[in-house]
Amino acid sequence: MGNPVVHWELMSKEPAKLAGFYEKLFGWKVQHRPELNYRIVDTGAPKGGTQGINGGIVKPDREGPWPGNMLFYIAVDDLAKYRTKIAAAGGKIHVDAQKVPGMGKFCLFTDPEGRMMGLWKSKAKE
Repeated sequence: MGNPVVHWELMSKEPAKLAGFYEKLFGWKVQHRPELNYRIVDTGAPKGGTQGINGGIVKPDREGPWPGNMLFYIAVDDLAKYRTKIAAAGGKIHVDAQKVPGMGKFCLFTDPEGRMMGLWKSKAKE
């Protein structure tokens, strides 16, 4: 067995605003848990499934070198549609679309706090 990614977190100075960005963009469900100073993010990953990872958004209790940039890729069905949604939601596109031969295409964008993220569109099966 390998070492799969099982969770992700985004550290944010404005977690409510950042949660709203990702809710609007991808339809993720974010549950605010004030007693934990945490927002639990449900990306729609199937329970016990093999694809998708849920995560969280948190405002750290101390000052530090954050928000750090982190890059993970989010599967989408149409890169162009999501590039438009990103711009409308307050993000910025940095790489429109780049092919990965034999695998698919990706796009890179930053969210409103400047965190770089990626979109991934798998190559259609022939």
